[in-house]
Order: sequence, then C-alpha cells, then structure tokens
Amino acid sequence: MGLSTATHTTLLARLADGQDHAAWAEFVSRYGELIRGFCLRRGLQPADCEDVQQDVLMSLSKSMPGFRYDPSKGLFRSYLKTVVVHAISKKSRQTDRPGPLPDSESSPDAPDEQQWEQEWRQYHFRLAMRTIDAEFNATDRRAFTLYALDGSPCEEVARELGVSPEVVYQAKSRIVRRLSQLIDTQVREEG
Repeated sequence: MGLSTATHTTLLARLADGQDHAAWAEFVSRYGELIRGFCLRRGLQPADCEDVQQDVLMSLSKSMPGFRYDPSKGLFRSYLKTVVVHAISKKSRQTDRPGPLPDSESSPDAPDEQQWEQEWRQYHFRLAMRTIDAEFNATDRRAFTLYALDGSPCEEVARELGVSPEVVYQAKSRIVRRLSQLIDTQVREEG
C-alpha cells in the first residue's frame, strides 16, 4: 500500500473519527515501520515488535475518538513515542524480560529519546527514498548509493557505472537536494 498524499493533520482528524478503517490502514503504512524499527533498536524480537505495534494501535484507537491535534500542546511524534515506550514496557513485563537500563549519567528517558530520534530520522530517510526511487533513474540512484551512502570513491563508481565522475557528482547533488526537500516537507507535515 502506498502512502496517500493526505497531510498528517488530515490523517489524525480521520483517526479521531474512530470509524475510518482506511485511516488506520494508512497510519500503519506510515508509522508501522517506525514503531517496529524502534522496537528492534530496543532489543525486542520481531514477533514482540508486532505485538507492540498492535498494542500501540489498540491504545491509540481508544484515545483517538474525539482527538484534536493541537501542535501548540506538543508534537504528535512525542506523543507517539510515549505510547510506544509504554507498550514496550508492558510487553517487557508480560514476558519477564527487563527493559534496557537507563544511562546512569542521564535521565531515564534519554536512551529512549536518542533511539527514538535516530529511528525517526531513519524513518523519514526511508520514506523520502521511496520518492527518490520513483523520481530518479537507476544509474543516478546507484551512483548516489555507492558514492554518497557507501562511501566508494567517485572515480570507482564512475568506472563501475560507465559514466563520467561529473555524472556521479551531479547525481549525488540532485538527490541530496531532493532528499532535503522531501524530508523538510515530511517533518513540517508531521508537526
């Protein structure tokens, strides 16, 4: 299922309706990977990640009817993180597995916050890369992956792809610029 073009706020309003099953499917499409990725970072097994995702959906389904998103009261992503952390803690208690120990030099929420932010950034990168995959040709995408992401030398990438180094530089530049635009838009829409 692809992501709809509906804004984040519109999706939250549809979820608040309580009866919009397509909105819940879109929510899972948008945020399921983020929730599972955070769970994996926290050391949960894949099956437990699925259970946590279901617990999060159940919790949200109870709290969303009548919900009105007000960015001045906080970011939705912070609220979602809190719901996910609670679901992970609940799962840990059910399975008699201790959760991660807090870092002694920071607040108990610091490891959660750092892991959540890292997963949030990765989530937005993966989401933006779906658009990159649709908008750029295979050679540009491969050049970007090899040169920008994998760190291969430009000349080596150019040789492997049968293009000039300038083509590699241009592909990287265009894709980085587009990624930045996409991620900025995604984050702005998220609130």
